[in-house]
Amino acid sequence: MRRIRYQVAMSLDGYIAGPEGEFDWIISDSEIDFGALFAQFDTLLVGRGTFEFMVKHGQAAVPGMKIIVFSRTLQQRDFPDVTIIAGKEKETVAALRAQPGKDIWLFGGGLLFRSFLDAGLVDTVEVAVIPVMLGGGIPLLPAPAQRAQLQLTRHKVYQSGIVLLEYSTQHSKT
Repeated sequence: MRRIRYQVAMSLDGYIAGPEGEFDWIISDSEIDFGALFAQFDTLLVGRGTFEFMVKHGQAAVPGMKIIVFSRTLQQRDFPDVTIIAGKEKETVAALRAQPGKDIWLFGGGLLFRSFLDAGLVDTVEVAVIPVMLGGGIPLLPAPAQRAQLQLTRHKVYQSGIVLLEYSTQHSKT
């Protein structure tokens, strides 16, 4: 079964983006094979805010990826190359899991992550902790959120100081 994986970079003080959505603080590490990372997925699930950021920066399409945007305000006719879904997270995830394919990347967006986590739709939480403190920005898990039990399944420390932490969720079937 396809898994829903929230994979994200986070500052040591818990932010996934700076106050203006910036991500220039995310350092590169030659040990991390981004090609292999992207090859694990064929679908991106994004929220409206993340998608609008992608559009603004000319990255509304990702080669080889189906993009599904969860938004109650965006219109499908305005974005024919992606699928716009208004609500229906559980139904959408159930249909995606039933289809053949690779894992599904819950991509960016703390609000979408929170709603998926609260609904029991996230299988793994994979955080690359970047050795920087931002002092503010977009938090990994915006309040109010329900408590979520996690189990550490993998970790790796890179020479750059990046620490990769992978957790399965308590409700996960993986």
